[in-house]
Amino acid sequence: MDYRQKRKLSFLTIGLIFLLSGVEYAVILPTIWRYLQLLEAPPYFLGLGLSAFSFSGLVSGPVFGHWSDKTRATKTIILFSNVFEIVGNFMYFMGYSKWLLLSSRLVAGIGAGAGSSIFGFLTRTTLPDERARVFADVMACRQAGLLIGPAFNIFLRLCDFKLGPFVVNKYTSPGLFMCGMWVLMQFAVMVLYWDIPPLDSFPEQHMPLREVRGEEDEPLMSLEDEHMAAAEDSYGSVSPEQTETQLSSELPPSPPDSPSLDTADPFENFSASQEFLREEVVVLLTAQFITLFNQTALETMVTPLTQKYFGFGELGNSVMYSLCGVEVIAGFFLVRWLSRVLEDRVVLAVGLLICSGACVWCLIFLANPQGGFAFELTEFIIGVFLQLLGLPFVAVSQVSLFSKVTAEKTQGFSQGVRRSVGGLATILGPLWAGGLIGNLYVMLGMMMLLLTLIMLNYSYIYCFVQTVTIIDPVN
Repeated sequence: MDYRQKRKLSFLTIGLIFLLSGVEYAVILPTIWRYLQLLEAPPYFLGLGLSAFSFSGLVSGPVFGHWSDKTRATKTIILFSNVFEIVGNFMYFMGYSKWLLLSSRLVAGIGAGAGSSIFGFLTRTTLPDERARVFADVMACRQAGLLIGPAFNIFLRLCDFKLGPFVVNKYTSPGLFMCGMWVLMQFAVMVLYWDIPPLDSFPEQHMPLREVRGEEDEPLMSLEDEHMAAAEDSYGSVSPEQTETQLSSELPPSPPDSPSLDTADPFENFSASQEFLREEVVVLLTAQFITLFNQTALETMVTPLTQKYFGFGELGNSVMYSLCGVEVIAGFFLVRWLSRVLEDRVVLAVGLLICSGACVWCLIFLANPQGGFAFELTEFIIGVFLQLLGLPFVAVSQVSLFSKVTAEKTQGFSQGVRRSVGGLATILGPLWAGGLIGNLYVMLGMMMLLLTLIMLNYSYIYCFVQTVTIIDPVN
């Protein structure tokens, strides 16, 4: 099996991992509140249970990322992290007490920290011009999991039997189901995933990927750039219509599987302050935090709002979330297409503008809805549509840009820091919104202020980001 086949199988496995993480969120979330009530947990345990998963992922992400940078053993890290997912979901299935349930989400969240290692692996095995498309595919996989996850609850809610000493019902069955799915994923990782060498470890004449460009492609390339060009459509975990990479006849049919790797410690001359306190990195991390803070705050606000003004029940909210999932997936594919013709920094600017417009709309029309049911529903739909439309633009572009302005050798740790910043936002966003559901002007006003600040900072740094060296800028 040559490098290209191993690469495609590894990317496919990563897509399945992100798909499963979306399914887990979608099958756990609808049942956890009632599950906690049956265990006589106070209302604040719902917030603790949801935040516990993000908190442990926030802590474990940099640790797994550091491990992958030191050893490049991403497969081992994924297998190890999946054990926490298996154990955590089995603890959720057991559910003897509210504390065990809370602990189960903490344990499962540790497994989510492997995402930093995965993004580090993707950065090292993709070329800059194809990276945004690969990231968009991976993120779309998670959104697909969020979309199809509720379908599993259709049969999980029918469960009503005993398995030894354990009761299997509609509240405990999601834990057992996800435990089994993560066990199956372990076998998939062992069979399909390969720790392929980074592209920069190959001698230039043995570069395994090369694209045959037509005359219409711009512009003329140097010989060195031509050897480094990537096949734009080599990733195929989501879009089956993608075409096979064309290879240059001068290259050997099977590049060496284990080219000589740089065994030097990637953290030998590493400085966190020099890496993360540079202007462009701070702007991207801030964009990550503000976008996820606003997104989770609005998600917290939506259900009480639909209940108060539109009388939505479980069915209405389920339909709404399904339609939102379809829009987000379509948004990721739109961004994937736009990344062929637009630079990442332009895509990020468009996303921030859309998010700002959505926040202004919500501040004007949703903070105090008026005008009757039909008019209020239209205002609500437009606000949600705009907010979800901007999310893929910001999510994909800031991850891709971040991978280009941070050192490639320590990419796993850097991605762990980035995901930790996002995890902090997903914890604070619902807490902020939960206390201000009755005062939407204050809640939305703060969100608008944050977006204004990041827009001003981004406009200042916009031209600088264009000139940043995109591969290993620190070393």
